[in-house]
Amino acid sequence: MADNKVSVVLGTQWGDEGKGKLVDILAKDVDVCVRCQGGNNAGHTIVVDGVKYAFHMLPSGLVNLKCVSVIGSGVVVHVPSFFKELEELEAQGLDCDGRLFISDRCHLVFDFHQIVDGLKEGELGRGSIGTTKKGIGPAYSSKASRSGIRVHHLYHPAEFEKRLRTIVAARYRRYGDFGYDVEEELKRYQKLAERLRPFVIDSVEFLHKELRAGKRILVEGANALMLDIDFGTYPYVTSSSTGVGGVCTGLGIPPTKVGEVIGVAKAYTTRVGGGPFPSELLDEVGQKLRDVGAEYGVTTGRPRRCGWLDLVVLRYSTMINGYTSINLTKLDVLDVFDEIKVAVSYTIDGKEVTAFPADLDDLATATVNYVTLPGWKQSISKCRSFAELPENCQKYVRFIEQDIGVPVQWIGVGAGREEMISIDLAN
Repeated sequence: MADNKVSVVLGTQWGDEGKGKLVDILAKDVDVCVRCQGGNNAGHTIVVDGVKYAFHMLPSGLVNLKCVSVIGSGVVVHVPSFFKELEELEAQGLDCDGRLFISDRCHLVFDFHQIVDGLKEGELGRGSIGTTKKGIGPAYSSKASRSGIRVHHLYHPAEFEKRLRTIVAARYRRYGDFGYDVEEELKRYQKLAERLRPFVIDSVEFLHKELRAGKRILVEGANALMLDIDFGTYPYVTSSSTGVGGVCTGLGIPPTKVGEVIGVAKAYTTRVGGGPFPSELLDEVGQKLRDVGAEYGVTTGRPRRCGWLDLVVLRYSTMINGYTSINLTKLDVLDVFDEIKVAVSYTIDGKEVTAFPADLDDLATATVNYVTLPGWKQSISKCRSFAELPENCQKYVRFIEQDIGVPVQWIGVGAGREEMISIDLAN
């Protein structure tokens, strides 16, 4: 962990890389774990002592009982879902009392945002983005149009009521009457506000105070770089800044306080929803990746699209986020393959392209150029050091490192917390 600076864990691809597991491992050595963007459209599964914990909005550092968790200002929060997730974790025996907080600057997601999310997808028809319909995009739209409602508004009832009535009326004008009961919502949030009050803090002041005190802070990114509102496969993206820039804007900390940036990359590639996916496999190999890797969404249950590792994507992601090291996850899924392909470039209009293009029409015509590497055809789930990995498996890791110019520091070889190889980069 970087001294007196925040350490950051970010997704390098299209999400679902297994960030939560690394955060859980690192959180045992930190004082504070914090989310900086997104909402309950994220999904992490952590396995501890055979127990599966599902996280959507809450920081996965909660699994470590001495770690304080904070939902930062850049996160959009659906309060009923906040409490539902908290209750589910506590029902599994996780004691979260006094160590979970939420920024008073967070924007709120309401049920009408979720309704609008579905209506917007319906308008798009076959060109739909494939959102989780959790209301995240419409909530960020409200924020950007300066009509949103923040946590602190809950404690000024007259202002809260005025803003809620105004924003719902605006959505009615846009979509017609979609049967949203404002009166009931006002009553519900009057109760929710009091229930939420003990969790609410000024997170900017809190985090800077912790930094000055020398506390160790870990930032848990949600989604991934290729879903970033600016740098992802727009418009098939999420509605927040999922890269390292979102850490600063979502928490209110300067770039000088960002230390190590750890990129989490799956050993192959997956994505959920619509949008381009150059290395996608629509054959039995893709289905094999899905089945062996159990590639179904934590939040939605949707089957994930699967394909070979795409180093064009990983290079691009590395340029933008400046990873200091990589956590390569689910490498064990590749145990069953005789040979493994890796995308190294695209051919577009007869020209080889090694950088990820902005234009989706160009991507649609791209031919993917692969390098084929030999598989290792044996289980690596019991390996606990790099040296124990089969030779071809080691070569696969080294091939990735050499291409992107970033060392691999952690390798996931199974679902459990203990099934992670840690590599000492100092030696």
